[in-house]
Amino acid sequence: MNKTPLHNTHIQLGAKIVNFSNWEMPISYSSLIEEHNAVRNTAGIFDVSHMSVFDFDGDNQVAFFEKIFANDIKKIYKDNKAIYGALLNEEGGILDDLIIYHANNKFRLVSNCSTREQNKQWLEKHAVEFGVKVMERSDMGILAIQGPYALKKILEIKKIDAQVNTLQSFGCMFEGDKLYARTGYTGEDGLELIVPTQDMNHLWDQALELGCTPIGLGARDTLRLEAGLNLYGKDMTINNHPYESNLGWTIDMSDENREFIGKNALLSIDQSKSQKIVGIILQDKGVLRSGYEITHEQGKGVVLSGSYSPTLQSSIGLARVDQGYKENGKVMIRNKVLNIDFVSPRFLGQGKISS
Repeated sequence: MNKTPLHNTHIQLGAKIVNFSNWEMPISYSSLIEEHNAVRNTAGIFDVSHMSVFDFDGDNQVAFFEKIFANDIKKIYKDNKAIYGALLNEEGGILDDLIIYHANNKFRLVSNCSTREQNKQWLEKHAVEFGVKVMERSDMGILAIQGPYALKKILEIKKIDAQVNTLQSFGCMFEGDKLYARTGYTGEDGLELIVPTQDMNHLWDQALELGCTPIGLGARDTLRLEAGLNLYGKDMTINNHPYESNLGWTIDMSDENREFIGKNALLSIDQSKSQKIVGIILQDKGVLRSGYEITHEQGKGVVLSGSYSPTLQSSIGLARVDQGYKENGKVMIRNKVLNIDFVSPRFLGQGKISS
């Protein structure tokens, strides 16, 4: 079992520890609802050092990313910005979703922990063609500070460059080997801090002293679900293509001469017939869970992620369904047919409930 540099700190704080993709991670410290609401209302801090961090070296990095990444790296390669997108196989299946950061003429990639070895081998395999060196940064950890007061708290932490206050959404900056990015996985404002592991404890301790609440993976999941953010392995897998996974917007084909992995397979897909991920709200008593069957007037579907939403105080979920759905449908829960409403998968706008 892998452990983050803050593992002992989590134990001391009374965290409930679970096995998450062979990492011992805190699922909660107090209660899921309390932690969820802390991020929605003030500021919370997450240890997400189980995520994979890769750096790169070589003169042809832009060409390398243009080949392996379905989004177009040219959108950011002259700026201090981050870009979200997917790694695809030749069949257009999603190997992983990830973020690539660029600042100070350097690229850094962060992807999911469950795909660490697969991604490392995939990156190294295709890097050879471009003379690019792939460097896994197991010496780096990641802290995410999220919430409406997150940036205010961050600016009070010693040794963090005040320039982080100037970052726009998906902006990023290097300070030596440290990377600060205005990205996150909660639907709230905040920063992700990718820092050397030896710096994590004092950053964590300062954040707690300044009033940030420690947040576990349980609330991280309900927060991302309310924000309509996919989770790899639940809402999409290698068996899904981007158009049926709400990732069509990350597929950039504006440069007809750019040949990225999976492009030809995507061109053969009839998007008018693809299933779609939608948001669902349960109108009856119960809780939506992964795998529940859905029906509507024009077809069927399945619940991908489901949970109780502390903000909406309802059971919500993401579901992949046939096209032709209208406002209402049915879900089968424990041999009972219950009513659902189909809504935008982004249940919340930043800091407020979507209308």
